[in-house]
Amino acid sequence: MELLGQALSRDGTVLKLIRRSDEYIILANGKSLMSSRMHGSEEALATFGCRQARMLERPSVLIGGLGMGFTLRATLDLLPPDAMVVVAELVPAVVEWNRGRLGPLAGQPLEDPRVRVEIDDVAVTLSSRPGQFDAVLLDVDNGPAPFTGSNNAGLYDDRGIAAAYAALKMGGVLAVWSAREDRKFEQRLSHGRFTVEVERVRGRLNKGGPRHTIFLGHKSPGR
Repeated sequence: MELLGQALSRDGTVLKLIRRSDEYIILANGKSLMSSRMHGSEEALATFGCRQARMLERPSVLIGGLGMGFTLRATLDLLPPDAMVVVAELVPAVVEWNRGRLGPLAGQPLEDPRVRVEIDDVAVTLSSRPGQFDAVLLDVDNGPAPFTGSNNAGLYDDRGIAAAYAALKMGGVLAVWSAREDRKFEQRLSHGRFTVEVERVRGRLNKGGPRHTIFLGHKSPGR
């Protein structure tokens, strides 16, 4: 394995970008966080989360967590030319990796003029943009049960859900990627006035891989 880059997140998590043959892997404290060989569920996050936004004029979408750019690429492929996509990424090195070594994997999505990158906690972006987004896609850590940093848990508690609800336009959708099912998180979404759907997908979609979960919260009138 070849070490290509290393960074320290604000919560002290050590991130490493490594290459093994033609596979790129991001490690968090020595554990595999994501791999370039398995990104089907990240693309599904965009597919489910943008089902309505893709039909709108000038849709606005927020992506929390850049990763290797696969969710961003799928989002851009779905949305019209007048869309705006804000990417909130906490670790500057992850953005640098996507502008460099990782860029070709997802077709250089950061070069798309519809994209605006904000080096910040997505929680800050949510709280500062009331009623702005048609869709919010969160792929931060391992989902509602994080394993890299406890600071991420605030995105998925009652206050985090309320911030996401407030940041969405009426009819908007919150889509959350998770490594596992989480009944308690479903209940929190419902208590947070969302109409909840749950989709279960494979890490490689039609090619198998581990089972992942995508939670969808719809901001519906009357809730």
